[in-house]
Amino acid sequence: MHCPYCSAPDSRVINSRPSDEGASIRRRRECQSCSRRFTTYERTQLEPLMVVKRGGVRQAFNPDKLLRGLLLAAEKRPVEEGALRAFAYSFEDEVGRPEISSEDIGRRAMAFLRPLDDVAYIRFASVYRDFDSVEHFLEEIQGLRRSDGEAAGQDTASGEKSSGGSGAS
Repeated sequence: MHCPYCSAPDSRVINSRPSDEGASIRRRRECQSCSRRFTTYERTQLEPLMVVKRGGVRQAFNPDKLLRGLLLAAEKRPVEEGALRAFAYSFEDEVGRPEISSEDIGRRAMAFLRPLDDVAYIRFASVYRDFDSVEHFLEEIQGLRRSDGEAAGQDTASGEKSSGGSGAS
C-alpha cells in the first residue's frame, strides 16, 4: 500500500479489525519511510461498477477519481473533507446497478454539492458541463439565485425566517 503522504511503496499494518458489521476490514498502517500513520479499508467486491463514458467506452468506477474532482471543487471552501470522502467511497454502494453513465455521476455529484456550498457546486459544474464562456457561468449562477429565492419563499410561507444566505453550512 502506497503512503498517501509521501507515496512510498511500503507500509506496515499496525492494527486490523472488522468494520461495517463485518463487511470490511479496517487497517491502521505506518509508512516505512516517513513514519506517518493512515487507515485503509478492505472489502470484497464481487462485480465492479462500470462507468459508461460519453464515447461509449466502459471502465471500472474509481472513487479516488470522483474524490479528486470533489476536493478540487471544494478547495479553500468551508466543506468538510470527510463528507466528500464519504460520498465518493459510498457512491458505488448507493448506485445499486452494475453500470452508470459518467453524466449521471456528474449529476449526482452536483446534487450532493449544491446544498453544501454554492462555490464548490459552480466549480464542479463548470468542469462537468464544460463551460466555455462567462455567459454559461452567469446562467448557472442565475439558476442558483432562482432556486435560492424559491427556497426562501417556501421557508417564509411556512412561517420560518429565511436567511437568504449562500446555502453554505
